[in-house]
Amino acid sequence: MSDRRPPSPSASTHDDPVRRRRAQVAKWTLLANRVGYLLLALAMALFVIAFAIGFNATMAALIIGSLLVSFALLAPSIVLGYAVKAAERDDAEHGR
Repeated sequence: MSDRRPPSPSASTHDDPVRRRRAQVAKWTLLANRVGYLLLALAMALFVIAFAIGFNATMAALIIGSLLVSFALLAPSIVLGYAVKAAERDDAEHGR
């Protein structure tokens, strides 16, 4: 009876350049998600503050700017995050 276990994910990540790159993409998408959602929360907070004290051009520019940067970060990071998860799931299903 031999003990045939699949290699641990950490060992295969260091050996396989595709998995190494996928882990790197996952790390950057997680960071982009966090920053994107933080900027979205900032835009909402700025909107509430501007609503309470009165809108001016500076507040409007800050709100629009934080929304635009948030959307620019979130759109690709969400798609890439799902792609990485799907690739990992596919690898697990096929025993890679």
